[in-house]
Amino acid sequence: MTPKVSIVGAGIAGAGAAHALDEAADVTVFEAGTVGGRMVSGHRDGCIYDYGANYVDPPNDRVEERFRSIVGKQLAVTTGDVWIFDESGEIEEGRPNQGVKLTGRDGIDEIVRAFLDASGATVQEHTTVDRLARTADGWTVVADGERLASDAIVVTPPTGDLLASADWEADFRETLVAARQRQSYRTIDSVALHYPFEIDVPYYALVNTDKEHAVGWLSRESCKPGHVPDGEEILIVQLSPAWAAGRPDATPTEAADAASTHAATLLGDDRLAEPDWWDHERFTHALPGDRVNPALFEQALAHDLGLAGDWLAGTGRTHAALETGLDAGRRLAGNQ
Repeated sequence: MTPKVSIVGAGIAGAGAAHALDEAADVTVFEAGTVGGRMVSGHRDGCIYDYGANYVDPPNDRVEERFRSIVGKQLAVTTGDVWIFDESGEIEEGRPNQGVKLTGRDGIDEIVRAFLDASGATVQEHTTVDRLARTADGWTVVADGERLASDAIVVTPPTGDLLASADWEADFRETLVAARQRQSYRTIDSVALHYPFEIDVPYYALVNTDKEHAVGWLSRESCKPGHVPDGEEILIVQLSPAWAAGRPDATPTEAADAASTHAATLLGDDRLAEPDWWDHERFTHALPGDRVNPALFEQALAHDLGLAGDWLAGTGRTHAALETGLDAGRRLAGNQ
């Protein structure tokens, strides 16, 4: 009989786990929102913009080839380099170790969907997992009032609530929950600013290097094939974690005003203070702190539990989150 595995979270980590399990299991992926996680894209007025993770930067040729083989022709390469700036707003050319920057022609979430499609998993979007219960034969997942028996599960979301409230009598559960609760996350306000004109600068993006500026990241979506019509521009401005920490109750309008004002000053173009439309998202779990002890991953497998996500990797890099999912899937497939 084919084992059943449930995955909580349809971000890149969950998609990686589903892909690694492939034909080894009957996989169901539960997602409270839509596929993508922080690899999320917006669509408006003929524009596409990646306002969570900006791109995937494979660390080597092997990982890059994995993305190319799975996503195929829908994979898009971002043109232009990332430059740097400091607290004073002084911009300098270049950033070390520039590599390929990948997204999808219809948005970066297309990459996540490609991994899920290739896995053959059943994906249930807009389905909230309410509770997990450990059983003698595996796990029971309760989602929107429905119960699904599973031989194993993979948990990816950056929250310990499901594990903390799980019907699971094991000392390891307490250890795992405590480890999750100790881990910190930094919040980022991400704003997409649209302009009905092109912006003529010699770089794709700017990143703040001294962590002292209100803007942590600024990039141009026009550098991504098919994302922005000719004669237009979308700037993605991600305000710094310090900006968000100092303004926990900031409204979307306040974040958009700050983003456009700083963009105008940083690029020396007063027109940028007045976008003709904008979009905003506050990512409360944008950047994880120190990684969780890797020993917890090994111990969890003994309980038919796979752990995956950037919280496990200890970095917000998308390829790192993918690797944790692939690892969880492979190990669970070997256990079944």
